[in-house]
Amino acid sequence: MSTYDGNGKVAIVTGGSRGIGLAIAEALLTAGASVTITGRSQSHLDGARETLAKSDPSRSDRVHLAQGNVADPAAAQKAVAGTVERFGGLDILVNNAGVGEFATVAEMSIEQWQDVIGTNLNGVFYCCHAAIPELKTRGGGWIINISSLAGKNAFAGGAAYCASKAGLNAFSESLMQDVRYDDIRVSYVMPGSVATEFGGRSAKDAGINRPGEEWKIGAEDVAEVVMDLLATPARTLPSRVEMRPSRPKKE
Repeated sequence: MSTYDGNGKVAIVTGGSRGIGLAIAEALLTAGASVTITGRSQSHLDGARETLAKSDPSRSDRVHLAQGNVADPAAAQKAVAGTVERFGGLDILVNNAGVGEFATVAEMSIEQWQDVIGTNLNGVFYCCHAAIPELKTRGGGWIINISSLAGKNAFAGGAAYCASKAGLNAFSESLMQDVRYDDIRVSYVMPGSVATEFGGRSAKDAGINRPGEEWKIGAEDVAEVVMDLLATPARTLPSRVEMRPSRPKKE
């Protein structure tokens, strides 16, 4: 398989200040692309820029920071507009931003539900809605949505998260058919058991996220899959990728 050449390409990675998003941003920069990373925390974004520029300080010129919550349509629009203003266009959108709140339906607050659906599903719509005209202007491009195996394998305490990812999967399938003849390829990646700090305390309490366990998928593994997708021939569309640990921990 050929290696993706990102020279001259421009990407947005939402939720790019840490975890999977940061690994994807790193891979894109290594391939030569210019990258906007979005995030809710300016301090986390500043730290991510430092991390991305560690190996090569000149990389900092190819990193644009967009602070904001993609669950806000105005923030999504601003991230896209800022990217086009800074780098001259947009070729790749990676919708990675996500939150996890894990509780039974009876115990979950309305605010928790709205945060999960607002970020994991609505936020993807807002970013795509803003980005598609720019991708069309460039003659096509890629939209890659980072989903989860939780979108097909539901579990107790995961109603909001599982619903958001199942919805994201269906959204991605519909979007793929909407824009394929505009030469915009849409794919979604469904990792399971990734070793990151995603989800915070509620996820750990639910027993679904214990960072540091060797058997788990690494954030860099997900990034590698994203880069493989970008390198596929123009005539080909791997529209869905499921990722699992090759040797999961035995119960």
